[in-house]
Amino acid sequence: MANTREFRLRIRSIKNLSQVTRALQAVSASRVRKAMQAVASTRPYATKAWQMLTHLAAQPGHASLHPLLIERPEKRNVLVVLITGDRGLAGAYTTNVMRFTAQKFDDHPTPVNYISVGRKGRDLLIRRRKAVVGEYSHLPANPSFSDVSAIGRQAVEEFMTGKVDQVFLVYTQFVSMLKQIPTVKQLLPLEWESETGRVMDLGAQNRIHAAYTYEPGETEILDEIVPRFTQLQIYQAILESLASEHAARMVAMKNATDAATELAEGLQLQYNKIRQQNITNEMLDIVGGANALG
Repeated sequence: MANTREFRLRIRSIKNLSQVTRALQAVSASRVRKAMQAVASTRPYATKAWQMLTHLAAQPGHASLHPLLIERPEKRNVLVVLITGDRGLAGAYTTNVMRFTAQKFDDHPTPVNYISVGRKGRDLLIRRRKAVVGEYSHLPANPSFSDVSAIGRQAVEEFMTGKVDQVFLVYTQFVSMLKQIPTVKQLLPLEWESETGRVMDLGAQNRIHAAYTYEPGETEILDEIVPRFTQLQIYQAILESLASEHAARMVAMKNATDAATELAEGLQLQYNKIRQQNITNEMLDIVGGANALG
């Protein structure tokens, strides 16, 4: 049986660990709120951009307005933009999104290349010998649009040059603090026929009926808005994934703190029992010695 000194050291180390997990829980709780505020702040622009795009694409005789809208009949290569985190201690967050990606693309009929956003996903893709053509990690805690626009530019370039015929976006959709859902969306070619699969909430698009006159012209507007809208989807997916990661880490750290507290209480109880038993044994030794002298 362990002595009292060993129990004291174990109790002290577990309490120190619980302080760390409690601090990480507080940090994640603060960051998840900031991430959700960032998602909400980008939605007005994204909604207007999508409304303009669908209005232009719905005009008669405009079936091929932009190369990023054209569906290619033959799919020879696929690109997946995979969004994970840079750090661990987030429970099953990374495991869930990697398992989901494997289920969707491991048996894909065409070759699949990956753009990895996040160090954890990059390491797992390389370990599984996947083709990683782009890697972006160590993003700021509160990334701006300019911080992630390079990801969208690379995805658009891969599609425009014909290296890939489809681009998919895999991220974790934030539902609540206790629920985050791995999600896959087709990023390119843009599916403008319906709002299904969009990262943002764009339910108002169906109310557009007016005829607009665009200056300098539809082509110039589409050349600007379509690539930017693609980058905006990636940006919002990153914000959703960040919120999901912080929520998962907050829950994991809360569970770790509760487990550490419970373990420390159990060890404290055992320590008290051993200490009481040692005191009782010493008292018995004193009484036995006194009786022997008497």
